[in-house]
Amino acid sequence: MNAITTTRRGMLALCVGAGTGLVLGFRVLEAAAKDAVAASAAAEFNPFVRIDGAGTVTVIVKHLDKGQGSATGLASLVAEELNARPEQVVVEFAPSDSRYKNLLFGMQGTGGSSSMANSFDQYREAGAAARQMLAEAAAAAWKVPAGEVTIEAGELRHASGKRAGLGAFAEAAGKLPVPPTVTLKKPEDWIYIGKSFPRVDAKSKSEGSVNLFAMDLHLDGMLVAVTARPPKWGATLRKVDSSAAKEAPGVVGVLEVPQGVVVLASTTWQAIKGRELLKLDWDESAAETRSSDAIFTEYRALADTPGVRVRDTGDAAKGLKDAARVVEATYEFPYLAHAPMEPINVTVLYDGTSAKFWSGSQFQAVDHMVAAKTLGLPAEKIAIVTMWAGGSFGRRAIHNAHYFAEAATIAKAWGKPQPIKLVYTREDDIRGGYYRPAFVHKARVGLDAKGNILGWEHRIVGQSILKGTAFEAMGMKNGIDDTSIEGISDMAYANAGMQVDLHTTDVKVPVLWWRSVGHTHTAYVMETMIDELATAAGIDPVAYRLRLMKGEPRKVAVLKLAAEKAGWAKPAPEGRFRGVAVHHSFGTYVAEIAEVSVNNGKIKVEKVVCAVDCGVPVNPDNIAAQMEGGIGFGLGAILHDAITLKDGAVEQGNFDGYKSLRITEMPAIEVHVVPSTEKPSGVGEPGVPPIGPAVANAVFKATGKRVRELPFARSDLV
Repeated sequence: MNAITTTRRGMLALCVGAGTGLVLGFRVLEAAAKDAVAASAAAEFNPFVRIDGAGTVTVIVKHLDKGQGSATGLASLVAEELNARPEQVVVEFAPSDSRYKNLLFGMQGTGGSSSMANSFDQYREAGAAARQMLAEAAAAAWKVPAGEVTIEAGELRHASGKRAGLGAFAEAAGKLPVPPTVTLKKPEDWIYIGKSFPRVDAKSKSEGSVNLFAMDLHLDGMLVAVTARPPKWGATLRKVDSSAAKEAPGVVGVLEVPQGVVVLASTTWQAIKGRELLKLDWDESAAETRSSDAIFTEYRALADTPGVRVRDTGDAAKGLKDAARVVEATYEFPYLAHAPMEPINVTVLYDGTSAKFWSGSQFQAVDHMVAAKTLGLPAEKIAIVTMWAGGSFGRRAIHNAHYFAEAATIAKAWGKPQPIKLVYTREDDIRGGYYRPAFVHKARVGLDAKGNILGWEHRIVGQSILKGTAFEAMGMKNGIDDTSIEGISDMAYANAGMQVDLHTTDVKVPVLWWRSVGHTHTAYVMETMIDELATAAGIDPVAYRLRLMKGEPRKVAVLKLAAEKAGWAKPAPEGRFRGVAVHHSFGTYVAEIAEVSVNNGKIKVEKVVCAVDCGVPVNPDNIAAQMEGGIGFGLGAILHDAITLKDGAVEQGNFDGYKSLRITEMPAIEVHVVPSTEKPSGVGEPGVPPIGPAVANAVFKATGKRVRELPFARSDLV
């Protein structure tokens, strides 16, 4: 196995602080920061590989990199098959183009921890094709059989002693037909896959040397737009007095659009100050006006009634009737905001006949289509330049591309060929964005005298993410949104009978997938309930899980590995308490063991030991980084985060009220990556689900208290 103990900060410091001779990572193409379609004399070998006369290999990355490391991963696949040196390789994001579709989605977009899973073969084949074409071109020039030409360390070679850089034959090779089939390297010949590389973006981001993010983009003559949107969902504008705003310094215009009232100014600050001068009168007669307490009261009542049957195996009712002991619990999960560090923004340049957008676009296919429709232009008249994104956590994978539509609407209303950057402030996004739905779970589980599960009844209450969206047909069947039930409906612990019911509610709060989607709440319920059952049965929680796992060898393996590395068989250090959870999501298996301490009734998560099996570990350090990031992200949510409504309006607005994990709260994390020959799966999300229940189970050990209403802050534990 690969034990990764270097911290992210340590790796970042190494990458930045080391001499250039030690920086072996791939690089960001600086031109791509301004324009992904920057002019280049390079020959294009296929949609994913370009090589110029100097031998620089440009890998065109079809997935948005929002911090998950996909650009580095995909570049390493091409370099692997091409036998290029890492320092020869630069990356560039693909334009919006159907050639770059996600093979799992059938359209261009990033999500579901699918970047490596759907690209592993595709990018290796692209690199192998370029290798073969270069060899053929060199062979023709050298008048030797193509099979005798090799590429080693980024150089074409022949046994006769002939040598040349990749650029020497790039132009000739680029004119050759792309081979229909290629031979991929065998795993035993891999030189990069399975090795840790610094991220392509680490140096640029650390130094700020390249304008990677759309928020940093500045174009000549650019205006900034901020929008005053309804304070409650469903409210509409009755009237506005914009006279004072129009007189504010820097303000050049005020527009009324369907999304609200837009203030255009020369700078972001001027636009924000101008917006504060608007006198707005909203009609809230059709708005959502319920507070969080009222919504949860309704949800709890629904949880007491049968819903739509999702799973019905065995005879759960009989099992509960015959049980020696019944464990019953109700859980409550609040709305959660995505709160990416880089707030939502998009820049548009529209000249009346075509338009170009710059943004951290995650669903380029949807963004492109919505932009074209909004502007009334053919699709070929729209271009999207994808830039690096400062986080997303699901926020940018929006089914209606609402901020692209808003930017297009503003540009059309302004009517001048002038670049406009639409900016959401942090408060705009947290108060008027999209959210992880609130959920209530109610579970009743019957055990026999030996702790076997005789019957499990489970009711889930919450909003559907997919209902009413373009993805409804793809992700819902018989009115059941799979994202509401994943992680529960497919529960694999041995049981004699299980019934799962779902109530899909109608609330005007817009909801969206949030990092790890339904698993954020289902894993918490499943893994704390299993822990509770183990306690009721008087069996060690790890042993109890292993006893109930059937046909789950990879899940068993990560659980055993995490337990071994955490020293589960031995008592926890003095004053510390351990909890365990294991979960499967997005094709990846993760077990986490949290170690907490308690001081004056407040808990602190001191350490987390994580074991992960994601198939072939393409870049173990990046896998560890994703586990660390997922643990920190999930920990912040379960300890602190909640979006609450008061009379229909969000009460939080920034990181003071919506408190993500502080760096001083970050536990020590140890990640163990399981060696595997299985095809790679995702790592962007699977680190999140187990951390909540692992901590909750540790807190039970420490305090005897089961936390069933999140966040933990509501229980005065932090």
